[in-house]
Amino acid sequence: MSVLSPARFPTPGYAAVLRTPHARRTFGAALLGRLSNGVTPLSLVLSVKDGTGSYAAAGTAMAVFGLAGVLLSPARAGLVDRFGPRRALVPLAAACALLLVALAVAAARPTAPPVALAVLAAAAGALIPPLGPVTRALWSEMLPDRDLLRRAYSLDTVAEELLFVTGPLLVGLLVRYASAPTGLVVSAGLVLTGTLAFVTSPVVRGATKERERETPETGAGPVGTPGGGPARAAAVAAATGMCLGALDLLVIAFADAHGRPGAVPWALAALSAGSAVGGLVHGAVSWRLPTAVRLSLLTLGLGGILAVAGLSPHPYALVGGVALGGLFLAPALTSAYLLADESAGPGRRTRAGAWVNTAFNAGSTAATAGVGLLVGRLPLPLCFALAASPAVLAAVGTLVPVLPRPGRRSVGGAEQVQ
Repeated sequence: MSVLSPARFPTPGYAAVLRTPHARRTFGAALLGRLSNGVTPLSLVLSVKDGTGSYAAAGTAMAVFGLAGVLLSPARAGLVDRFGPRRALVPLAAACALLLVALAVAAARPTAPPVALAVLAAAAGALIPPLGPVTRALWSEMLPDRDLLRRAYSLDTVAEELLFVTGPLLVGLLVRYASAPTGLVVSAGLVLTGTLAFVTSPVVRGATKERERETPETGAGPVGTPGGGPARAAAVAAATGMCLGALDLLVIAFADAHGRPGAVPWALAALSAGSAVGGLVHGAVSWRLPTAVRLSLLTLGLGGILAVAGLSPHPYALVGGVALGGLFLAPALTSAYLLADESAGPGRRTRAGAWVNTAFNAGSTAATAGVGLLVGRLPLPLCFALAASPAVLAAVGTLVPVLPRPGRRSVGGAEQVQ
């Protein structure tokens, strides 16, 4: 049997996850609020560009919005772990929505200074409620069965992928019939409405009452313990983000070099489609491999395939390679979230998941900037290989410590000397 082969097809599937009491209501409300994350970026860029007439101002506003959101994500998650979802999420969502509306009003005025728009964008990004990490922490509480939890995480990851496809399409419709700042107002409504619906779920109310009876320090060890599960998950997520952050620009450069710019949207769509299929398959079957080993192998597969994709003879061959690599993307992210959850204590799960998010987004941002310096200076196949190398190196580096060593046997997930 291949090391990546499923051990068995379990009886309960995704329907069993959604039949869990209050799961559909909680998950649906969270997705409504998280749709704002897919609507805001494009709405922000278009609003600032139209209001100021400057692409530089639009890029700056988007950059500070993204950086504030990424860098402060663990801090916002820490507030949830400390005060509970209801006490932390509602003020964050209300403040974020208010700032998005203020940003829409300011961007609609042609006299608005770019600095003021950038400050509003940074403030809005800093206060985005961490609905994703909180949802995953709640899945862990609702589903003690690890097979069902893996399905829930897979479903969550695939749904998040689809939100980032749906969001820009919604903005396109809004811009067609209204103005770009309308997208920011809609985004504000989504984050506020979704969050309020989310915190009124019985699952969230129960988590809040449980939080009042315990302290955040009841978890098993610090989130950032060197060599621990959360740290390993964050490291691999950062490397995966670097690989994916570079891919967008490399696909554009590859298509331009072959005179086929029309292949770009097909390649990016193929990545999302492959990721969705891979995520659903990964969650639908049961695996014998430990989560840490599975995470490293999936990341290795993703990096290896995308490195080879740079050797494609034609842009549409690249589309196929990107789709194949995408099959590993959602499963790798799902495994990273699972590993962080398995290794973090009950009072630290939100922060552990947020660190995975932060690492992935930070790696993506850094790689996007870095690969721009390489394209045009090095051959494209080499650029693809360099972009994929962080994922490959991280996978190998994290795989070695978790493989069984000679003279030892694994008992209950821990090695013992024979």
